[in-house]
Amino acid sequence: MIRLTNIQLPLDHDDAALTNAILSRLQISADQLQSFEVHRRGYDARKKSSIVLIYTLDVQTTQDEALLEKFAGDQLVKATPDMAYSFVAQAPEALAERPVIIGFGPCGLLAGLVLAQMGYRPIILERGKEVRERTKDTFGFWRKKVLNTESNVQFGEGGAGTFSDGKLYSQIKDPKHYGRKVLSEFVAAGAPDEIMFVSKPHIGTFRLVSMVEKMRASIIELGGEIRFSARVDDLHIEDGQVTGLTLAGGEQIKSRHIGLAVGHSARDTFQMLYDKQVYMEAKPFSVGFRIEHPQSLIDEARFGDNAGNEILGAADYKLVHHCKNGRSVYSFCMCPGGTVVAATSEENRVVTNGMSQYSRNERNANSAVVVGIDPSDYPGHPLAGVDFQRQLESLAFELGGSNYDAPAQKVGDFLKGVSSEQLGSVESSFKPGIRLTDLSAALPDFCIEALREAIPAFNRKIRGFALEDAILTGIETRTSSPVNIKRGDDLQSLNTRGLYPAGEGAGYAGGIMSAAIDGIRIAEAMALSINNSQ
Repeated sequence: MIRLTNIQLPLDHDDAALTNAILSRLQISADQLQSFEVHRRGYDARKKSSIVLIYTLDVQTTQDEALLEKFAGDQLVKATPDMAYSFVAQAPEALAERPVIIGFGPCGLLAGLVLAQMGYRPIILERGKEVRERTKDTFGFWRKKVLNTESNVQFGEGGAGTFSDGKLYSQIKDPKHYGRKVLSEFVAAGAPDEIMFVSKPHIGTFRLVSMVEKMRASIIELGGEIRFSARVDDLHIEDGQVTGLTLAGGEQIKSRHIGLAVGHSARDTFQMLYDKQVYMEAKPFSVGFRIEHPQSLIDEARFGDNAGNEILGAADYKLVHHCKNGRSVYSFCMCPGGTVVAATSEENRVVTNGMSQYSRNERNANSAVVVGIDPSDYPGHPLAGVDFQRQLESLAFELGGSNYDAPAQKVGDFLKGVSSEQLGSVESSFKPGIRLTDLSAALPDFCIEALREAIPAFNRKIRGFALEDAILTGIETRTSSPVNIKRGDDLQSLNTRGLYPAGEGAGYAGGIMSAAIDGIRIAEAMALSINNSQ
């Protein structure tokens, strides 16, 4: 097949326009075109009055080879790459040991699934509960302020991405098309077909729940085993080789191939690994607030008269500003038509996150606006970033009234440096609730200075971003892992053979897609190592 890129058509084009564009690009007649499919569809909204759709198409003609030769050197006409996934190994009939995966978020889910598909019957250990029980616990916290520290937004089947916008795109390089494998498995589990071709696919929380259940069933059907409420409290290491682990209940499991797929909030696991002298380093992350605007304001600012168009959907944004004090401020985890949610996993701390359903039809848009920080801001040992996060989250708990309400402030008051007394036209979506205050006490001075510079700068890109009544809610600290558990080219820990650090918690991913792709990578590495050792 032939891949055509950068096919641009008006937002309101008719069905025949794609066919005509193919004929024009390839300079062929209609009878030479056999079929085509949309590989990707995005849009360019830089000119709100003339938004265009941008297609990548895979085309079958009667003379593919001749056309590829004719257009040799044309970067917009190339052969369609082979995107089919091929397994790198198959488990031996007499499998000497079963690999273990710690964590059942996107990374652990795909690692476990691919290992199961190759016949390795993995044992998957998840500290939290299965997804429906976890959902009950999470919504219970939002409604009644009763926190289960092992079953919440961060911990449980599906990982932190279950309570998010469900974004399924990433900017990582993916030469082996692992992302296609991930999306195909999601569609097989019930995700809408459109995620295979829209440029910014998403699923939403409720759809993720049923998908995760179906993928769990597939792993079990293939011989895998999944244990919930199974926190790993110790790792067994002999002469630099991992040999097994101990669960919180005391049970020991032997394995010389263990995938570490915990999330960015598994702080006690990081501490255990640090105590076991598994090599890790502190890494940069970001802290800030959640900002809420009316979704209609963002739609109008981004799409103009095309706001509300069914193809465009609810508008998003991606913003960055480099401040005079040397800091960078950027938007993170933007959730169109969503809500701000309580995301702590530890008692007496407040953490924010954003979430959307597939429909993205809630009243407000929200995004984190965060300031980049690095280990020079929290010098010391590799877990100093965890200590820094905890200090900020405890302070937010106090500023919110010490009852899991979050501290909040109107944007106008934040920029003026005065405490908010009452809300304006924008209502907060945060559950359990908010307490209006002065957020300048919630972050270090350099962060507040950077945010006060960045928000007006963002307003020049999206009119209304600095809306007086927009709401800031604190505090956003779990943007990424504060540690990097270092690994080599073989994807094993630098000083602990048989341990495969992966995904977001180990510092190798940021979001559902990149974590899932990293899960495939460690599954392959573990399979090849197992076969070589037998």
